[in-house]
Amino acid sequence: MSKAIPEPVIRLTEAFARLPGIGPKTAARLTYFLLRAPDEISQSLADALHDLKTETKFCSVCFNITVSDPCEICADAKRDGRVIAVVEEPLDVLAIERTGAYSGKYHVLHGAISPVNNIGPDDLRIRELVERVGQQDVLEVIIATNPGMEGDATAMYIKRELEPKGVKIQRLARGLPVGGDLEYVDSVTLTRALQGRSEF
Repeated sequence: MSKAIPEPVIRLTEAFARLPGIGPKTAARLTYFLLRAPDEISQSLADALHDLKTETKFCSVCFNITVSDPCEICADAKRDGRVIAVVEEPLDVLAIERTGAYSGKYHVLHGAISPVNNIGPDDLRIRELVERVGQQDVLEVIIATNPGMEGDATAMYIKRELEPKGVKIQRLARGLPVGGDLEYVDSVTLTRALQGRSEF
């Protein structure tokens, strides 16, 4: 970048550009918006980022994002702990919760198996899932990974790991678009996929 641009502006623009879905032009627009915005907007953003890193953590049971451990869903005695939905990301938990059609608990993998991106089973929370199923009274595991090559590869690996545990393993029905992400699916489609799940 030009030397006419101050270093703090360059640093913030580069920081924004490292975020997913934000290119150099959008990063520059965000930076210059914050330069012109009232101080309280910048301070609010800084405080929110600080709180995000200092006040949130992963639930020690399901690995969802939380401020308390265990998270509210894991601590809720009204939820059916015998049924676990396995999802790739915390946003997928929100997508399923929006349907109001699921009353079990969750397990968040934090990704999917992707050899192209050097993500293997050991990089995900699969080992913790297998231990959880072995230690708790789990009757059913719903594999709710995203449809597509990576989600399917992850689902097959989890199935192979859980089969010796004698637990019922199901996969969300294929009402979901292949290559889509759960966080973008409408509630009706996701509800039907949950209700129409089948043996895997």
